[in-house]
Amino acid sequence: MSPAASQRTSSIPARAYLSIGEVLAKLRPEFSDVTISKIRFLESEGLIEPQRTPSGYRKFTPDDIQRLRYVLSAQRDQYLPLKVIREHLEAMDRGLEPPASPGSSPRVPVAVVHGGGYPEGDDFARDGADLRLARDELLATAEIDSELLTALESYGLITTRQRSEHYDGDAVVVAKAAGELAAYGIEPRHLRAFKSAADREAGLIEQVVTPLLHGRGADAKGRAEETTRTLAALSVRLHAALVKAQLGPDLRG
Repeated sequence: MSPAASQRTSSIPARAYLSIGEVLAKLRPEFSDVTISKIRFLESEGLIEPQRTPSGYRKFTPDDIQRLRYVLSAQRDQYLPLKVIREHLEAMDRGLEPPASPGSSPRVPVAVVHGGGYPEGDDFARDGADLRLARDELLATAEIDSELLTALESYGLITTRQRSEHYDGDAVVVAKAAGELAAYGIEPRHLRAFKSAADREAGLIEQVVTPLLHGRGADAKGRAEETTRTLAALSVRLHAALVKAQLGPDLRG
């Protein structure tokens, strides 16, 4: 089973699993020609990876059913070959969205490209936290060239995910913003002050949140995560207000 599939099923209660017969009953109203043999064939092709009981029976999750619906729809409505469908599913496992139209490719969610919910929002959205992009995908999404990305990496403004060669949604936001700033002559070397400030702010938030993580109670992790989101959003709001104040009324318009 792939790491993505394992992560999806790790916290699913036993009652949420469906047998292959129950899956067939759910899909039949939408796909009248689907059969148990067809589902088994798609599994043999690696398009779905249901878990198994100790006795060998398949256990399907809601994610498995969603993948089956996508596969069956792509075959019926777009006549896509399994090779292309497999490529789309692999991209979707890396956090990309399904193709918007026939003939197009999987895409980075719009919310990620536009920076999620911050800095305007107070929820400090984590859109794209699970996104995994290859270098060429990041360049295309952020609309920057390889030279700029290399410079951003050299100053520590963008890094790949730990133990991976992929980039997440935060890398998309940083790369796209840096590309737009470059149009005004602001280069990666000028952005080191932003990185230093962000490091200090993150360190301060960690000082507040770390004791919460070691607190007692089943909700300790949840409270720590909520506090982190709140403090991060307040930090972004404060930073924006301070920059605005320093510009003065003449430049603010």
